[in-house]
Amino acid sequence: MLEGIQLGLNTAFSWQNILYLLTGCIAGTFIGLLPGLGPMTAIALMIPIAASLEPSSGIIMMAAVYYGAIFGGSTSAILINAPGVASTVATSFDGYPMAKKGLAGKALTVAALASFTGGIIAAALLLISGPTLAELSLSFQSSDYFALMIFALVCIAAFTTQSSFIKALLMALVGLMLSTVGTDQTQGVPRFTFGHTDLLDGISFLLVVMATFALSEALLNIMKKSPANPNTDRISEMRISQAELKDVALPVTRSSFLGFFVGLLPGTGATIASLLAYGGEQRVAKTRAEFGTGSIRGLAAPEAANNAAATGSFVPMLSLGIPGSGTTAIMLGALIAYGVQPGPMLYVAEPEIFWSVIVSMWLGNIVLLMLNLPLIPYIARLLLLPQHILMPLVLFFSLIGVYMVSFNAFDLRLMVLFAASAVILRILTFPMAPLILGFILGGMIEENLARALLIHDGSWSFLWERPITLVLCLLTLLALLVPVMKGRGTPSSTRKRLN
Repeated sequence: MLEGIQLGLNTAFSWQNILYLLTGCIAGTFIGLLPGLGPMTAIALMIPIAASLEPSSGIIMMAAVYYGAIFGGSTSAILINAPGVASTVATSFDGYPMAKKGLAGKALTVAALASFTGGIIAAALLLISGPTLAELSLSFQSSDYFALMIFALVCIAAFTTQSSFIKALLMALVGLMLSTVGTDQTQGVPRFTFGHTDLLDGISFLLVVMATFALSEALLNIMKKSPANPNTDRISEMRISQAELKDVALPVTRSSFLGFFVGLLPGTGATIASLLAYGGEQRVAKTRAEFGTGSIRGLAAPEAANNAAATGSFVPMLSLGIPGSGTTAIMLGALIAYGVQPGPMLYVAEPEIFWSVIVSMWLGNIVLLMLNLPLIPYIARLLLLPQHILMPLVLFFSLIGVYMVSFNAFDLRLMVLFAASAVILRILTFPMAPLILGFILGGMIEENLARALLIHDGSWSFLWERPITLVLCLLTLLALLVPVMKGRGTPSSTRKRLN
């Protein structure tokens, strides 16, 4: 391993690769800032450039674009509640309320530091135990993935107060229903398209998240009689007190470990890692009520998890040749185009590629922190724009971001319909987070359930035959029962006040 690290240092610290690393970090960060453009788009845009480079240089640059986009993707989620990247949805839950309180600078600083920490910890874990963990990730089967997704879905209880648990379940069900629209991947038949060919490919995640978060937030602000800017006195303040650092240190550390291990599992990725980290931190918090209102812990945990998961997703790609996410699937294709075959023999055949990518992740996270921290006061000042200018800009970026993905006017009409529905639901205090979680997980739940049933000849015995599946099912049952038992233990007079 020491020889591999030395080889990686020699390769990654050549002046050409440092230049490509800087290019990838800058490009990824600024593409991540724009709602609607995520890591997949960023890497796709960089492939023509990377194709002309050496394999190690090209992969270093694309890896920098990947975690750079995730690093910068939190900015739009925090400032304008527009999480154009799925992995930053959980960031907006507390990041945007902090910005509304006039703490945009602090929120961006916390996000940058948490992302940096998550990336550094994950890179160290990747270096130490990558091959061993790759073999471990292979032990997960379809039934385990199905149980894991159900557990993540049931964790919607963590996003809600006691009084809105039923509303959260209903919104998760709506999200699952929306995820079934389109062509059935197992049988190839259209479902719930109502004769519209525009729905054959399903509903875009970007459309749903921009409608329910950014667009509905803008419409709610416009509906107010006297919309006002947040408190401008501290909007660019970046200082974090020692008490606040101490408060987030443990959540960031355990979320980094959680994110890395979730990122190891093919098909999960940064989105599920960030949602699980957010839910887990709310579960262990002494006062759950602060989450969703501007909690620093609620912001730091998903940011550390999504960056760690992005790093963890390189383990199955490099060690097994299995892409852990859509983004790493593109990078896997780029490796193959170079004539490099990812897998267990990559360490022997192309050691400089594997080790240089890992070493460059450490350097890349340092570069990203140095790039982002000085810009935070200027980025935060976006909120100083008058509301009659800022809200139209949010509407414009929301609509144009969705249109640039599909170039289909039908998506814009559907987006407006979803946004109007979201406004009504938010007025009725229905939470939006469970809907997004249900929508994200719906396809994966259906796919893994179908595989598990096929393997077990249609029998549901897989739920208790495999130890991993059984443990996850028991955790899911426990997560469902806890709110119910708490409700029974609450005095009737208190329940009436809650409802």
